[in-house]
Amino acid sequence: MKNPAIGILALQGAIEEHTAMTKLAFKQMGIDGYVRQVKSVEEVNAIHGLIIPGGESTVIGRLSSLNQTLQVVKKRIYDGMPVLGTCAGLVLLAKKVYDRVLGETSQPTLNVMDVVVERNAFGRQRESFEAELEIPTIGEKKFKGVFIRAPAVREVGSQVKVLSTLGNVIVAVQQGNMIGTAFHPELTEDTRIHQLLINMVIDACPPQTSLKS
Repeated sequence: MKNPAIGILALQGAIEEHTAMTKLAFKQMGIDGYVRQVKSVEEVNAIHGLIIPGGESTVIGRLSSLNQTLQVVKKRIYDGMPVLGTCAGLVLLAKKVYDRVLGETSQPTLNVMDVVVERNAFGRQRESFEAELEIPTIGEKKFKGVFIRAPAVREVGSQVKVLSTLGNVIVAVQQGNMIGTAFHPELTEDTRIHQLLINMVIDACPPQTSLKS
């Protein structure tokens, strides 16, 4: 397709980091694509793929629910739009969420990915860490996972593919047009996760599709 447009849900979280990483991914792939920070229903409807960044999942969920982008993102995902949810974004994709300390949460989520996610599964901010991960889908070279107040996937449905584990803990998954990571790929110099999303967008859209800046 010509000129794919990737949106970054820009309500709260690692917005600038994902913007920069997606631009770098386009450059490394030799693709003339657009990166747009989206906040409104109209902006969400004008993109080909979406990244839901890490941050505060409760805040992002409430803000997107209030301005109705949550409902529109959900519809676009069901219609086939590729989406990448990282850390808090993974939480928002999940059908069921609970907190390691607080138990089951009542926060607004998209409720689209058949996974059970535990928030703060590895501890709080001071327990942040990095780990070398094997993610065969993106190649043999290991990927540096940056875990900051990271969630974990505790259960997966039959349609969910496990992309990576840390020990016996699931930290990356894919279900159809949805990818979720417990870690922050935007905080590395490795664009392969973002390239995976871009390739999904290209595969999902007709060749003649393009957007003007």
